[in-house]
Amino acid sequence: MAAVGLAPQTAEAQDRQNQIARNAPISAKDNLKITKLEMMLVKPRWMFLKIHTNAGITGLGEPVVEGRALTCKTAVEEVAPYLIGKDPRRVAHHWQAIYRHAFYRGGPVLTSALSGIDQALWDIKGKALGVPVYELLGGPTRERVRVYAHAGTPELVAQKKKEGFTAFKTGPARPRTGKGDETRFTRYVESPKWVEYVGEKFAELRKVAGNDADIGIDFHGSISPALAKLLIKVLEPHQPMFVEEPCQAQNHDVMAEIARGTHLPIATGERVFTKWGFREVLEKKAATILQPDLCHAGGITEGRLIAGMAEAYYASIAPHNPLGPISLAAGVHLAASIPNFLCQEQVSLGEGYIKKPFTVREGYLDLPTGPGLGIELDENLMADKLNHDWKSPESYDSDDGSVTDW
Repeated sequence: MAAVGLAPQTAEAQDRQNQIARNAPISAKDNLKITKLEMMLVKPRWMFLKIHTNAGITGLGEPVVEGRALTCKTAVEEVAPYLIGKDPRRVAHHWQAIYRHAFYRGGPVLTSALSGIDQALWDIKGKALGVPVYELLGGPTRERVRVYAHAGTPELVAQKKKEGFTAFKTGPARPRTGKGDETRFTRYVESPKWVEYVGEKFAELRKVAGNDADIGIDFHGSISPALAKLLIKVLEPHQPMFVEEPCQAQNHDVMAEIARGTHLPIATGERVFTKWGFREVLEKKAATILQPDLCHAGGITEGRLIAGMAEAYYASIAPHNPLGPISLAAGVHLAASIPNFLCQEQVSLGEGYIKKPFTVREGYLDLPTGPGLGIELDENLMADKLNHDWKSPESYDSDDGSVTDW
């Protein structure tokens, strides 16, 4: 019986390997050490991390807890002594050490600190090898990445359509006004008129967007389970792309009950951390669209594992991102490397922050081609955006003054 050998490597494949070798500034045997962690508060409410090395390579990450930026900054500073002097290329090893050496593990602050560090380490590793991060995750599964825009009015939907978007997200319209300019969901169950208003306003968005567009709707966890069921029924005829956080995200049993009562996809994940948190979502069938935030859920390392778990449950991934361009870049690389990607959230394409902002074409972003995350901060443009004191809104019922969710 003849021996079966490997097929000869094509000239094109050999040229690509040679190109990677030429572009890689650091060989595997070269000394590469972390020398410094630098953080900066960036308006409107972000925090950027730079991890410096002795080779001049800098990795970018975005560790932050919205409204608790200084708390997260302290958490990163507490990890710095562990990282200084170590080889940044051992990304998975550092993830395990940072996570498991904390006796009190997980939670939003510690996992967000770890997330931003993880992003920066992947950026360094890609730059050291001269390849985009998605190449290190197995290579691209797609040629471009779909993104959606936030648009809560017909006028804004029309504007975003002109900018090239084909997918959008909104919150439920809020008809009951109070003493201030903003309105809040404050009652466990609202009136039929109130519920119908939500459906009518979403129908207006659908009319402008068209039936060939997608519109997700985010309840932001601020709706009672009883009211969520009523709202979903009036939304069903207009077929939202998903219903996000229909109730408080911490109770996956209640969310699973809501999911069983509708044919609309339920989405959740922005306040779920690590593979262990998403395991419960999948096992209880609380959602079929998972939204890990790569600045909170454990970074790119953990995002890839969560996506693999979701694939086994026939669930899709729509990375959450109300933050900056580093977060967006991390999400794009994850999206490029997984088979079960749906759509990427964004609020900034990087204008005023990075040297080459992302560009939307027909609802999609092209894959970055540069090494690492493929982005570079524009320090000159950022000069007027440094420092902020953004706090979470403090909202109260306009009728009786009690605390409400925002």
